[in-house]
Amino acid sequence: MLDEEVGAKVCRLYIYLIILWAFNHTNPSPPLDIILEQLARNRVFLGEEGLKKVRTSFVIIVGCGGVGSWVATMLLRSGVGKIRLVDFDQVTLSSLNRHAVATLADVGTPKVQALKKRLEQVTPWVEIDARNELWDMEGGAALLTGEPTFVVDAIDNVQTKVDLLFYCKTHNIPIISSMGAGCKSDPTRVCIGDISESTEDPLSRSTRRRLRQKGVSTGIPVVYSTEKPGPGKASLLPLSEDEFEKGKVDELGVLPDFRVRILPVLGTMPSIFGLCIASHVLTTIAGYPTEYSKGKDRSKLYEDMIAQLAGQESRLRGNAPGIRIPLNESDAGYIADEVFKGKSVVSGFFTRLVLTRWEPLPPRDEGFWGENDHTITANDVVLMTKDEVKKHEKEVLKAGRSPEDVWGPNVVGVVEARRKEEDFYSKFR
Repeated sequence: MLDEEVGAKVCRLYIYLIILWAFNHTNPSPPLDIILEQLARNRVFLGEEGLKKVRTSFVIIVGCGGVGSWVATMLLRSGVGKIRLVDFDQVTLSSLNRHAVATLADVGTPKVQALKKRLEQVTPWVEIDARNELWDMEGGAALLTGEPTFVVDAIDNVQTKVDLLFYCKTHNIPIISSMGAGCKSDPTRVCIGDISESTEDPLSRSTRRRLRQKGVSTGIPVVYSTEKPGPGKASLLPLSEDEFEKGKVDELGVLPDFRVRILPVLGTMPSIFGLCIASHVLTTIAGYPTEYSKGKDRSKLYEDMIAQLAGQESRLRGNAPGIRIPLNESDAGYIADEVFKGKSVVSGFFTRLVLTRWEPLPPRDEGFWGENDHTITANDVVLMTKDEVKKHEKEVLKAGRSPEDVWGPNVVGVVEARRKEEDFYSKFR
């Protein structure tokens, strides 16, 4: 009896393969039964309604390299009905350690065409729109037409990534973004969460900071790794002295403002990022319940920081009542997390942190000290522990000693470096 059942299944399989082969060679649209048989496992997982939503969805993937190629591959294999691939770049030999489908024969051809050619052999009934173009703010709207169900950001250039995320966020287009898979090796540290929660990733930090300058601090799901750098781990490779001697190293990039240094990538990690993104897109479209771990809500912490800073300003003005400062909880979060990276500028500690004025108030004859004195700005404050702030307020802000005398030149140097860095990021407001 068992042999008969096995034989029947094998026969059905052969019949399906023959029919599918015939349609691949004569008709790009096989019968619905064939399509549903190929999607049978997704069908029982997501349910009839869930799979229907996936099959009628339209997903745009911007960036079709190591991460984006895996997203595209799994979305098409899982039933997404229409997909648009956007990438300006070509397949290189070094792409082959992480690209989902590219082969030696594809080297030198556009990434979007390599993807389309291979994926049409898997799902010939899916509409694949390959755009060998660069997404940018000037022409980006045309590449996002058609009311996409979801957009996937798999770009590795910071400014282009920020522009795409900001555009989708402000135009109410659902989007998920991949942060940096380079220099990462621990698959257990890969997470999905809000961009405000992403840590231990330079690409994430720079993206998040520039978005905050534009007024976007939350509401964008991202895939990121919490793996910390350390001794013996891969890091961004510097340019050789020979390249610097040639001058104008910015001209070495594929395009202006694109990175020119080599980023070490373990080929498995971009695929893990891509598979996480694909899972998120599929479950979100299908309405399948997900329970990602949430980061801590730090709004109360930021609120307390502003209240304590206002209290300090009142004390420095002789306990003047009703002092209000022109900073809010969002500003506090930006200063604490982005400018000072969540650590005391003095000790590097990351607990019991508060904001404090860095330099003393100007003399009375140079400014008004009343309740309407709004001279304090984000650039006037630094992050310290509560104990350090007590000492700073007593010796620097009230006694008039210089910060360098109290904390030393190294701490002053860190503060100046942070201010200089912030001057750079302020351009993205």
